[in-house]
Amino acid sequence: MFTQFFGLKFNPFTKEISTGDIFQSSDMLELSARLKYLQNTRGIGLVVGESGAGKSTALRKYTNELNKALYKPCYFALSTLTVKDYYQALAQMLGEEPTSRKVTLFKQIQGAITSYYYEQKITPIIILDEIQMAPNDLLEDLRMIFNFSMDSQNPYILILAGQPHIRNKLALNINYALRQRITVKYILQGLKREEIENYIKSRLKIAGVTDEIFSPASYDAIFSITKGLPRNVNNIATACLICACAKKQHEVDDEIVYQANAEIEI
Repeated sequence: MFTQFFGLKFNPFTKEISTGDIFQSSDMLELSARLKYLQNTRGIGLVVGESGAGKSTALRKYTNELNKALYKPCYFALSTLTVKDYYQALAQMLGEEPTSRKVTLFKQIQGAITSYYYEQKITPIIILDEIQMAPNDLLEDLRMIFNFSMDSQNPYILILAGQPHIRNKLALNINYALRQRITVKYILQGLKREEIENYIKSRLKIAGVTDEIFSPASYDAIFSITKGLPRNVNNIATACLICACAKKQHEVDDEIVYQANAEIEI
């Protein structure tokens, strides 16, 4: 097993990592600042990034660090829900017994949000991940559900997160009203070249190793192949450790990186 070969306590590039150990890249820091601003202003925010750019990881860190006495996070991945499932799950998470009628569900959700914010002094934070999968009728519904006091108040925070083609969907005339209401936007770019080395070293350190396992040339190769997308970096770094272990090689060089990439693509 490569973990034993390199003296690692566990695979450092697994997605099952504590939010406190998440690498603070420039992307993460900037997104965190935008979300903090959204907390103060409330309303609707949009987080966009390629698959593997770190959207879900960033949102997991964000929700875990919230003061639960002041905020109630409600996270949903649209890929696992139908439109009706989403409305009913949201109503239930807000403490309601969901009905089957759409109109009644809307009223339940709005009433629960109003109660949380004005009576309990808790701001509901609804996060809808994989928003690029949402049909236009759901996007239109979101505009109506989150319209309070004739659109004069924002007793909630709604965060939409998805892949880049959500921008094309929001650009349609049918979604113009929703697009107008998005006050905070951020596009995740991935790790910069100069961040790749620190990212990999930070992961290795968490797993108990501070030795130089990856060569300088390997970082260039990894960035070239992954374009800095964290999930891709994790995948190829793991494959590199496996390949190096198989060859009884204690250093990952650029040759190992290209070999690992070839095996990933099989």
